[in-house]
Amino acid sequence: MIEDLRWLGIRWSEGPDCGGAYGPYSQSERRKHYLDAWRRLWEDGFLYPCICSRKDLAQSASAPNDADDEPVYPGTCRERKDVAEFTEPAGVNWRFRVPDGEVVAFTDLNLGRRRYLAGTDFGDFLVWRRDDVPAYQLAVVADDAAMQISEVVRGEDLLKSTARQLLLMRALAHTGPGYLAPDYFHCALVRDSAGARLAKRQDALSIRHLREKGMTPEKVVKMAVEMAGWPR
Repeated sequence: MIEDLRWLGIRWSEGPDCGGAYGPYSQSERRKHYLDAWRRLWEDGFLYPCICSRKDLAQSASAPNDADDEPVYPGTCRERKDVAEFTEPAGVNWRFRVPDGEVVAFTDLNLGRRRYLAGTDFGDFLVWRRDDVPAYQLAVVADDAAMQISEVVRGEDLLKSTARQLLLMRALAHTGPGYLAPDYFHCALVRDSAGARLAKRQDALSIRHLREKGMTPEKVVKMAVEMAGWPR
C-alpha cells in the first residue's frame, strides 16, 4: 500500500511517536495506549459491559440509521449492576455511555458546521470488543492524542464518528492532558456509475491492479477526481 501511494505521487512526513519510533504504525503493537485509555474511561464511569449479540441488536434496532452507520443501540445493558465485577476488558463488549440529548457540534473544513444529537443520531457505541481488541473509535482517539495529530482527512462516511470521538476525547481529558481535538476534513467518497462506493467487498479495483493494467498515476488521479466529483 505504501509503495502504491508513493507511485501515485502522495508524499507525507513522519513524526516521532512518544517513544521515539517512526511509522508506519501497527495497531497490534500499540495495545498499551488503548488499554490505558480503556482503563481511564472505565474507572471514571463512562463505560459499561454489554453482552448483546449482533443478532440481538438486529432484532431490537428500531431507531433510524443511514447505510454508512451502525444502528442506534437500544440501551439493553446500560443499567447493569455488575460493572464493578469487571476489571479487564476481555470477554465482553464495552460501550461508551453517551450523554443523551446533548448536541455535539463541530465545523468540518470541507462540509461546514455539523451537529448531532447524542442518543438519537447515534447511541452508546463500542470501544472494546469481547475478543479483547479495541474498537475503531477508541483506537483512533488514543493514536491521535499520542501522535499529536492536528488534522484528519477521511471519507464522509465517518462524519458521524467525529461526534463519537469528540465525546471520547472530552471524557479522557478529565483524567489527563493530550486529548485535544484535531481539525477534520471529510471528503466525498469515490463511487461507481451506480452510486455505490468503491470497496474491496464490491470487487473495486486496487491501485496495484490499475498499475498492472498500464495506467499512469496521472490517469488514476484524474479518474478518482471525476468519479468523486471533487474540484480539480
